[in-house]
Amino acid sequence: MRSHRSVIQWALIFILTASGTSALLHSEESKETLQWNSQTPLPSGELGKVVALGREIVGNTNEHPLSKRFVNNALTCSSCHLDAGTDPKAATFLDIASAYPAWSPRENRAITLEDRVLNCFMRSMNGVRPPNGSKVSVAVTAYITWLSSGSRIRMNPEKPLGPHHVPAIKLDPQLSNSNRGKTLYLEKCADCHGMQGQGTDEGPPTWGQNSYNDGAGLSRNDKLAAWLMVAMPLGDPDLTEQEALDIAAFVNSHHRPKFILIEHLPKPERLGEYNAEIKSPEK
Repeated sequence: MRSHRSVIQWALIFILTASGTSALLHSEESKETLQWNSQTPLPSGELGKVVALGREIVGNTNEHPLSKRFVNNALTCSSCHLDAGTDPKAATFLDIASAYPAWSPRENRAITLEDRVLNCFMRSMNGVRPPNGSKVSVAVTAYITWLSSGSRIRMNPEKPLGPHHVPAIKLDPQLSNSNRGKTLYLEKCADCHGMQGQGTDEGPPTWGQNSYNDGAGLSRNDKLAAWLMVAMPLGDPDLTEQEALDIAAFVNSHHRPKFILIEHLPKPERLGEYNAEIKSPEK
């Protein structure tokens, strides 16, 4: 009896180990072949309507009737998360819900996916943080979670990044040259984003009052450079690290709104469960 039980135990261990190895291999492979099937059906019933609403808000954040009052610039979620977050490299939403709750060094606490979404309204949108549980909050979070359907949970204990986050650049940000960046910007970026960074019908503003504030991650040259390398020029990213860093330095050398956290929070009675320490400015 004891021998028979041992055989079963070892068999189970083998199966579990093999399954775990297979999952890891699949995970590594998915990083190379990551692609969203645009024909994937929405959840059925009312939940599907909420997910569809979230997708609408992500693509039209600054003009959608539910979200525009929380936005104070000309950006949408899709301005950074290309193709409504389905681009596999440019700050993708694919699988990202699997990383939450995650530890946030910036806020010195564990945050949920909802927290992460709402904080973007304060920083990247230079707006007011929608209340927890609001239609905007639930819809956008539901949409992002739907894009993570089937993903293995792998909560991030270090920082709020998903498994396919934009890789950091290797160059020292101090090596940036904004003068070279200006030349590159005029050559590669101005047609879509405007000579004065004001934005056009083809691309959002890159500085000024209608762009992200100085509390957004992209206001750091290394963060913006990393994103530029996987996202720009649109549809055919081809910048070297040095070029991306130089353009980032030029873009971020211009005026943009200051981030003062208290000015981006909803009224106290609508604050919800937001409990981070109020420090500003902070990136």
